[in-house]
Amino acid sequence: MTTERAVLAGGCFWGMQDLIRKLPGVQSTRVGYTGGDVKNATYRNHGTHAEGIEIHFDPSVISYRRLLEFFFQIHDPTTPMRQGNDRGMSYRSAIYFANEAQRLEAINTIADVNASGLWPGKVVTEVAPVGDFWEAEPEHQDYLERHPNGYTCHFPRANWVLPRRAT
Repeated sequence: MTTERAVLAGGCFWGMQDLIRKLPGVQSTRVGYTGGDVKNATYRNHGTHAEGIEIHFDPSVISYRRLLEFFFQIHDPTTPMRQGNDRGMSYRSAIYFANEAQRLEAINTIADVNASGLWPGKVVTEVAPVGDFWEAEPEHQDYLERHPNGYTCHFPRANWVLPRRAT
């Protein structure tokens, strides 16, 4: 079985992890800090890092494109430095690509989201090479499984399903 890695940031990493881990083909997830300037980032000291998620998935079951489509459905990629009531660099939308194929798929998916007219504005999601991923503290991992009524601003939005393009 082949495994690929995806690193995404959309703020409030608890909600992303809770939803993404349930997708068929997702083998593992962990939340952490990525895309920033602090070594060994922590919740109390993460500098310019975003709250992100690292996903290991089986591409024969779920494609990178499908992960991105779901990512755009569960967070608001049109709000700069914000998710729900949370504001700041930690809550920005970003796709950290591991290779050229992921970079191209990210750019293509963003173009399709913008062209669809379904989202409330233009996508502000950053697309950048993957860098260090600093795993968040144990109390942040699997948070919503341990606290089912805990805070999250992530949920599948029925009206944000990217339509299939004509082939």
